[in-house]
Amino acid sequence: MSAIDYEIRTGGTGDDMAPEPVSPAELEQLRPLPRISVHCFFENEQTQTVLERLAQDRRMARVNMRITAGGVMAAANMFSSTPTPNLLILETHAEPRNLLAELAPLAEVCDPTTKVVIIGRYNDISLYRELIRNGISEYMVSPVGMGDLMTAISSIFVDPDAEPLGRSIAFIGAKGGVGSSTIAHNCAFGISTLFTTEVILADLDLPYGTANIDFDQDPATGIAEAVFSPERLDEVFLDRLLTKCSDHLSLLAAPSMLDRPYDFDRTAFQPVIEVLQRSVPVTVLDLPHQWTDWTRTVLAEADEVVITAVPDLANLRNTKNLIDALKKIRPNDKPPQLILNQVGMPKRPEISAADFCEPLETEACAIIPFDAPLFGSAANSGRMISEMDAKAPTAEIFSQLAHLVTGRATIKKNKKGGLGRVLSLLKRG
Repeated sequence: MSAIDYEIRTGGTGDDMAPEPVSPAELEQLRPLPRISVHCFFENEQTQTVLERLAQDRRMARVNMRITAGGVMAAANMFSSTPTPNLLILETHAEPRNLLAELAPLAEVCDPTTKVVIIGRYNDISLYRELIRNGISEYMVSPVGMGDLMTAISSIFVDPDAEPLGRSIAFIGAKGGVGSSTIAHNCAFGISTLFTTEVILADLDLPYGTANIDFDQDPATGIAEAVFSPERLDEVFLDRLLTKCSDHLSLLAAPSMLDRPYDFDRTAFQPVIEVLQRSVPVTVLDLPHQWTDWTRTVLAEADEVVITAVPDLANLRNTKNLIDALKKIRPNDKPPQLILNQVGMPKRPEISAADFCEPLETEACAIIPFDAPLFGSAANSGRMISEMDAKAPTAEIFSQLAHLVTGRATIKKNKKGGLGRVLSLLKRG
């Protein structure tokens, strides 16, 4: 087993080596793992459950992970005739004085480059130090949490000196025509202007995308070249495909043409998004209203998901289905943000915000009132809402949404002005 440089992270100098559990906020900061192979061996059902939950996490999307019942001897027998993976996670009930002897048969067949994480029963700092001296990458005391395991793997395989990956925010509508793209474009513009942060807006609706129209652009190249030429894709090639919309906002435009079919496999957009995240701090993904392998994959792997809906029955059903599906494919992430749009349209029967959100067991992070003159004028002139009227209540909503989806703030619905003011006006109406 290969030794690695390791800094002992204990809570003190005594014999208590159990770390604090990883918090949800710390887990959210962890980046996706690289393409590695991991084989896990468990000896009790609780650990099996944790490993299965780990395998389902979006940060493990590129990891080839196997889970097998059994302990160290089962691993030694299996790998006596097959190569070991990049990482072995082994659970053992062996006592400290016997553990190194138990590992000996595995050490004889383990590839030098394979990293090993041991899950044991004994909180023993002497054992910990002895294992580290003998090339074990990490020793963890059961019961372990999913976040603890994820952190341990990240500490081994994610380079701490590497440039941090940017945040990806995926916008999707519960139904066609609910204004998801408009909201995505205004949020991207708001993030870039409010925080002077470099943002790339990627229009993933290749046949019908509207980002080029909304920003009054007519680029000759865009996302189609990136998706259909993955072998050429790098930061330099991407830079040639981008269109500058403002000082800090660039657009990866859709062709918005029907000259060919746009059928993609599950991972078609992964290389593009990876390059985008290496290039800028924030990537806004404008998804079409579809449920395909590739849209499901993009939603599963995004850092943040925003669902836009209008307050009617079809939208309620679709939003419920979306939230339920995202819970399954993003089991360790917070629920998606919900935006209710076009609220208060004259003469249209609507479901109240409270009645819409109750069966979803969530709250709308924003309620955007119907304002045909403002949105229509912005669309026809190729400008964003804040450019049309920076003092409009809707402009304030987009400002707060920019804070929310980037993790800079939580929207307070009871404040005077902004969302609070819009909510109170709607209630009075």
